[in-house]
Amino acid sequence: MSQRQVLQVFELYQNARTRFVQMVAEQATRPQNIETLQNAGIMSLLRPLLLDVVPTIQQTAALALGRLANYNDDLAEAVVKGDILPQLVYSLAEQNCVYKKAAAFVLRAVGKHSPQLAQATVDCGALDSLVICLEDFDPGVKEAAAWALAYIARHNAELSQAVVDAGAVPLLVLCIQEPEIALKRIAASALSDISKHSPELAQTVVDVGAIAHLAQMILNPDEKLKQQVLAALSHISKHSVDLAEMVVEAEIFPVVLTCLKDKDDFVKKNACTLIREIAKHTPELSQLIVNAGGVAAVIDCIGSCKGNIRLPGIMMLGYVAAHSENLAMAVIISKSKKAIKNIIQKCTYLPALEPFLYDAPPNILKYVAGQFSKVLPHDSKARRLFVTSGGLKKIQEIKAEPGSILQEYINDINSCYPEEIVRYYSPGYSDILLQRVDSYQPLTN
Repeated sequence: MSQRQVLQVFELYQNARTRFVQMVAEQATRPQNIETLQNAGIMSLLRPLLLDVVPTIQQTAALALGRLANYNDDLAEAVVKGDILPQLVYSLAEQNCVYKKAAAFVLRAVGKHSPQLAQATVDCGALDSLVICLEDFDPGVKEAAAWALAYIARHNAELSQAVVDAGAVPLLVLCIQEPEIALKRIAASALSDISKHSPELAQTVVDVGAIAHLAQMILNPDEKLKQQVLAALSHISKHSVDLAEMVVEAEIFPVVLTCLKDKDDFVKKNACTLIREIAKHTPELSQLIVNAGGVAAVIDCIGSCKGNIRLPGIMMLGYVAAHSENLAMAVIISKSKKAIKNIIQKCTYLPALEPFLYDAPPNILKYVAGQFSKVLPHDSKARRLFVTSGGLKKIQEIKAEPGSILQEYINDINSCYPEEIVRYYSPGYSDILLQRVDSYQPLTN
């Protein structure tokens, strides 16, 4: 047998291995094939290919293992029992970017299923290697590592603490500052998963300056990133008054209220959750939300959503109202505003609307003035009664912003009367008349 024929045997063997792992990786994407692959002993066949001399075969074998382990906890456990994790961890430090991403994917797929499987990834030394990958030049490697760390941290406080102890948090905060949106998303998600378990873990995230960077991304146009950012701030805020105040001090109000009008329901839900977690702590924090217009904005958000999406907003209103009678009244008034607006816009009996000229807040007053401006031009009796009841005088006393809708309605009402009548009821006109009386010199004989 010639040398060429011998080399052809090796070439055929390599081609066969390549084709095998490619087909397995492809078949592993279809759920109906998983049981068949498992029964055929695919794990034991893929394991030696992780050590193959051909990088493409190594990478594809890792990808296939990740897809299998991602499917269910039995297959993930098979990866653990097959002693595959140590090889993957070793490869994270030694191999190229493509293999690192595939290896991190396997670790994530194993760790996501249960605390026990996540602990298995920790026990094999994965955390140190994954944290090193957060400093990799390739953003895809950073993303894969952050994803694996997030899946480990989300299970419980002990696993999150292990991620923190490995030094992941400062690097995750650097990752949310990178330009790649996908990396920002998963880094924010990982910080959220770490923060949610305890005040101490949340404080660890806060201590490296995460709040300021997260707050800056509230208005990012990417919906999924906003979801993760709002969730992270919510988990930080929920633990204590001090942490909630630190989030508020990052000037999230009134910026976060714009998220309540977002087209994405989960952005709305997470924004409501953040406001709820802040409001629950103290009357002062609830009052700050009320002053920013948060109660009315949350009520409008609840009205625009369906199902469980509305729950955090409803709970937030309950927390605010529970603090004090004044805050409860603020919730009641805000909840009533929409109903009052609808009633006013249908009311044509003007005497019933006149009391609102004296007591209504500005956001209701414009609807009252608008209704008068519609009815008065067509009802002479109503015009006369409006003068004798003091309504026209009160209209002249209203201080409206020039060019505002309220000012336009006032102008429309005034146009229903002679100019001298309007001037007579204008503020200061009676003083002018008194001056004229004082300066008047009656004729004497």
